[in-house]
Amino acid sequence: MKKMLLATLLLGLSTTAQAHEVWIERDGAGPARIYLGEPAEAMPQGGDPEFAKLKAPKLLSAPGARLERKAGYLEAALPAGDVRAWDDNVFAPWGEPGKQESVVYYARAGRTETRAALPFEFVPAKAGSDRFRLIRDGKPVAATEVTVIAPDKATQKLTTDAKGEIAVPVTGKGRYLLTAALKDEGAHSTPAGPVAVLHRITTISFLAS
Repeated sequence: MKKMLLATLLLGLSTTAQAHEVWIERDGAGPARIYLGEPAEAMPQGGDPEFAKLKAPKLLSAPGARLERKAGYLEAALPAGDVRAWDDNVFAPWGEPGKQESVVYYARAGRTETRAALPFEFVPAKAGSDRFRLIRDGKPVAATEVTVIAPDKATQKLTTDAKGEIAVPVTGKGRYLLTAALKDEGAHSTPAGPVAVLHRITTISFLAS
């Protein structure tokens, strides 16, 4: 009975970790807001139930920036431009000893820069473009599913082409969000110790006007 209960709890954690995303929202040059949750769903009042686990994402452009905890997101005043962050310490590893899994999140807001700065990132084909390339360690990632979340929370599944690219169907004003995931099997180091599987989840949000 105890083993069954443990297996159920671990399965629930695995589902939660892989269903959640970390994403960033920014309006113009205003403060950046960093979320943990399910972006295709309405945000619960006060934030996602797992939000407390998002403690200290690393900001690339301003690593020393102060993060202020708000109701459902972390807020930081940052220099103008695209914002990037990553976090490999949100959820503790799950699974059986020797077969444990973990997750690392990458997030970006904005589409003005045409370079990748994160290990796993969406990059616009040109500044302001609706066409994006999915990049892993400097190389395009082909034949990978991308979920597009429209301003009204409607979702659409696309697949990157041979160049790792997709064209986002922008049909109206508002904030769009893209998300993709990779599963790396093999020995990986995490802040909580070694794991056998590392899930990588990346997002980008941008405003269409």
